[in-house]
Amino acid sequence: MRALTWQGTGKVSVETVPDPKIEEPTDAIIKVTSTAICGSDLHLYDVLGMYLEKGDILGHEPMGIVEEVGPEVTHIRPGDRVVVPFNISCGHCWMCSRGFYAQCETTQTKSQGTGASLFGYTKLYGQVPGGQAEYLRVPQAHFGPIRVPAGHPDERYLFLSDVLTTSWQAVKYADVEPGDTVLVTGLGPIGQMSARIARHLGAERVIAVDNVPERLAMAERNGIQTIDMRTVKDVPEAVRELTRGRGADRVIEAVGMEAHGSPVQSAAMKVAGMLPDPLARKATETIGVDRMAALETAFGAVRRAGTISIIGVYGGNADPFPMMDLFDKGVTLRMGQAHVKRWVDEIMPLLTGLDDPLGVDDLVTHTVPLEEAPAAYDMFKKKDDGCIKVVLKP
Repeated sequence: MRALTWQGTGKVSVETVPDPKIEEPTDAIIKVTSTAICGSDLHLYDVLGMYLEKGDILGHEPMGIVEEVGPEVTHIRPGDRVVVPFNISCGHCWMCSRGFYAQCETTQTKSQGTGASLFGYTKLYGQVPGGQAEYLRVPQAHFGPIRVPAGHPDERYLFLSDVLTTSWQAVKYADVEPGDTVLVTGLGPIGQMSARIARHLGAERVIAVDNVPERLAMAERNGIQTIDMRTVKDVPEAVRELTRGRGADRVIEAVGMEAHGSPVQSAAMKVAGMLPDPLARKATETIGVDRMAALETAFGAVRRAGTISIIGVYGGNADPFPMMDLFDKGVTLRMGQAHVKRWVDEIMPLLTGLDDPLGVDDLVTHTVPLEEAPAAYDMFKKKDDGCIKVVLKP
């Protein structure tokens, strides 16, 4: 089969690799029909090479048609149309029984001290081959895959794999209540959907901040008030001015380590990435090398006794952390990988009808063949051609 493989920092290529096979009785094989590029994939592309090996298959936002199932897989069968969650969860361990699927004890990467295994996401998370490929082996398929109906194109359901469920959790973790003012930092796919979901779940006012014109325009046509960082230099002050001096009730930080405006941390990340892999891993895990700009905006903009939900991915230790200010303000922090299947039942009814209350149909900006994935990665990284979300078609 053909698959998108990591070949080195800033370099990916589509190669011919062996077809996946059933290895465990709980496996399934999926013929991939659509698979997306995520902002987290750019972290692998640019920063986290010390955890990758040449030839690793990337991608964690796939859907497709079931080709084959192991003998212990009974809830799906060949021919079913399914979305595959990005985290690999057993559904029955202590963590899964409590809805913490991203911390599944069956698939935790204990050698790295990390949570549930993820598709296409480095040695840190199990080094499981990813979904930017023609076929995908799905471990724990007795629980993970989500059956979806016919009647809509893939793009209506594809983002249950990550974007929609991650954004839904971000809003839930922010404790959004009717009448709240919500600030969203970053208008990539997660920020876009978090802003729309916050409105859907009752926020009176949703403000989002970014510096990319196409991202700002997409948010505005979906009813979101925006702050353009190119013209507003002090975002927390601007938010206070919009909220009678108080600040946002809830902040959703949807940028993570992609944040611009942190030259020291950015330089540290680049230096860490150039070290030999064992030293690079040690530096990333123990030294403050994450970019802090988006977090600092969130800390400054949230009101006293407010809540910050951090859903942007961080790959190192952010330092310094303003604990005195956060403690003084009485801020609640919540964060973590999305527990995908925890939220599916709440979201699915919003996708199956003729209407589109979350605006899911207005997210994809580029659809390209899998063979063009390397150019798409470069375009996505540079935000060329108004690129916000790319879907690959194997």
